[in-house]
Amino acid sequence: MSNSKDSSAKPNINVTPLIDVLLVMLIIFMVAAPLRPHRFIAKLPSPPIEQHVEPNPLTLVVTVELDGTISLNDLRNMGTLDDLSKLSSRLVDLFAERTRNHVYREDMRSRSDVPEDARIEKTVFIRAPRSLNYGEVARLIDTLKGTGASAIGLQLDGLN
Repeated sequence: MSNSKDSSAKPNINVTPLIDVLLVMLIIFMVAAPLRPHRFIAKLPSPPIEQHVEPNPLTLVVTVELDGTISLNDLRNMGTLDDLSKLSSRLVDLFAERTRNHVYREDMRSRSDVPEDARIEKTVFIRAPRSLNYGEVARLIDTLKGTGASAIGLQLDGLN
């Protein structure tokens, strides 16, 4: 008599159904592949309509000229990129004056649950030429943050 361990059947996996499923999936993908779009059609916006909008008098725009001089709105001679102390002191004084006069942001006028310092209009935009070094703009942003500016934006129109 033979040993029962030797005569028992070893389990094996029947892969025939798996191969059948894979072949069916391959055929489905081969049929569906030509149906996918080859390009996407983009809808481009229409050119902007020229309209004149009066700027908000509370908007602060720091303009950097090609020679590195800085102006704040209509105030010229606010220093240079190498010396930002004059601009910094002017913005600190301006923000303190706005705090004393309760000059709130438009969306925060009726929000008495927010601390007053967070409600004051301290948004500053930077307008600089594209040829300006990235490090100079980053240093200007750091200086503006140090003065208390809470939102700093970059203005992109009309740059050289």
